[in-house]
Amino acid sequence: MGRLEGKSVIITGAGSGIGRAASVLFSKEGAKLVIVDKTDGVKETARLVSDAGGTVEAVMADAGSEPDVKAFIDKAVAKYGRLDAIWANAGVSGGLVPLAEQTVEHWQEVLRVNLIGPFLAIKHSMPHMIKQKSGSIVCTASVAGLKAGASGHPYGASKAGVISLVQTTAYSLSGTGVRINAVCPGLIETGMTKPVFDRAKERGTQDKIGQLNPLKRAGQPHELAAMGLFLASDDASYVNGQAIPVDGGLTASMPYTGKPV
Repeated sequence: MGRLEGKSVIITGAGSGIGRAASVLFSKEGAKLVIVDKTDGVKETARLVSDAGGTVEAVMADAGSEPDVKAFIDKAVAKYGRLDAIWANAGVSGGLVPLAEQTVEHWQEVLRVNLIGPFLAIKHSMPHMIKQKSGSIVCTASVAGLKAGASGHPYGASKAGVISLVQTTAYSLSGTGVRINAVCPGLIETGMTKPVFDRAKERGTQDKIGQLNPLKRAGQPHELAAMGLFLASDDASYVNGQAIPVDGGLTASMPYTGKPV
């Protein structure tokens, strides 16, 4: 029996990268899915899940819009009768813009997707999970929310906010049977980080990508999906209020010198 056998799960940001890898993995472990993305890439993810025999419904929606979030959560509950887990994974990078050139509008958009999005996922999934006295909420934060120097200003601030939101919400959910945790990716090879990899290939420095962590490589989406699976499943029944790095050891000592002592 799969680790999510028969469980109803929502995954946002499922059109590519970590969200797509999670959708495929969760389905293999028996989850019944509602997958969400603002792009039609979510349809391709749904096809991959369906072709493998999974149960899935694809929804094109904005994970930072309250009406959209409420609607896709209500859809999952109506379709499957309950909501066992939600992974608020949708996010934007915000790019690397010099501080003096950043605008309020730029900040607001990054925060809307990266921080308000998880807040909305929590707000509208909580009542269903509390009613059934069980559930797991997973939010995608980042090592950029744990340490400075890993991203642009609004991105780092938004991800630090996600970590604080998760930790505070764990106490708001005291005694309900509902858990909440954050996963903190390091450098993962996805569409969001494609510019980093493309620039390195142009310069012939692709072998240096990921050299700042002890594993000396970038991560892959399936490695993040595995952590999300653990947190969403009953295997993590005593894990709550945590922000867990999946970063090849980057945050074990930052910056990493690459030289053994």
